[in-house]
Amino acid sequence: MARLDINALTLWITAASQQHLTDLAGHVAERTGATRRSANKALRTLVELNWLVREGTPRKPLFRPGLLRQVVRRYPLAGLEEDIPWSRDFAPYFTLPAAVQRMAQHAFCELVNNAVDHSEGTSVTVSLRQTPSQVQLLVSDDGRGVFNKIHEAFALEDPTLAMLELSKGKLTSQPQRHTGRGLFFTSKLADVFDLHANEVAFQRRAWEDGQWTPGKAMKRQGTSIYAAISLATTRTLDQVLNAYSLDGAGYGFERTVVPLKLITSSLAGLESRAQARRVAARLNQFRRAEVDFSGVPHIGHGFADELFRVLAGPESTLVPVNMSPAVAAMVDSVCAAA
Repeated sequence: MARLDINALTLWITAASQQHLTDLAGHVAERTGATRRSANKALRTLVELNWLVREGTPRKPLFRPGLLRQVVRRYPLAGLEEDIPWSRDFAPYFTLPAAVQRMAQHAFCELVNNAVDHSEGTSVTVSLRQTPSQVQLLVSDDGRGVFNKIHEAFALEDPTLAMLELSKGKLTSQPQRHTGRGLFFTSKLADVFDLHANEVAFQRRAWEDGQWTPGKAMKRQGTSIYAAISLATTRTLDQVLNAYSLDGAGYGFERTVVPLKLITSSLAGLESRAQARRVAARLNQFRRAEVDFSGVPHIGHGFADELFRVLAGPESTLVPVNMSPAVAAMVDSVCAAA
């Protein structure tokens, strides 16, 4: 006789509780091969753990989803259209604030579409989980991995440099079909955002000024992206989209922020002209680019001169922000010379 695994049950009990309202125990017993008695015992445990709410009468219990909810589904990528899984398999089983629901749908559709169009894999697994404080999305494909794809398209062997380009936005290996907005804006919607691929990981935390930092990589094939949004957030999708327009009110992707701390370490600062050229790459696609020096105590003259004098052009406005006194003095010196 099958032994019921409570953790395994949580992967599908949310949807099952709505689909089998009047005989959930019978469905659990049939699906798992357990006895009805074992199924009822498992349902009591799930009620105690807040996965289910029990109503009805002792003889005719009714169950509905509790404070904890989760749906996990795996799809073949061939022919997958991302809006159908959202509306059919996920959205009906969650109760989210309207603004969070919209952000969750946006993130879901963008990340699943990325797997379909870019991963070159065969399948994608999607998990959506609701807790009393967050909605948590995990999208994992079995493809080549995002950094392998960027290396091929843009000749960026170093994953850190690839992450620098991703952090600017408008990076896509299929410019005919995509504008490079999906991953960029999804990362800005989330309070917690983790990107794993090619045994490399980067993470972004909203309360840490949105800085990208190295993370602990998952050793698996493909790309895995985790995004968590607080149910109490005051952030909205429109606010995030508007923030990167030049006037802060439209939907044009006209400005960006370049996080320089991402490409520095205790062993390597920002000294060379080559580093400046990497920072400046593609910034002419934006009308305003803020170069964020947070966590960078000093820079070399060659780096500053190349970035703010040699490469400065009329296409976009380059704005240094969060400078230390030493960095500000160096930037001022090359700007004065210009």
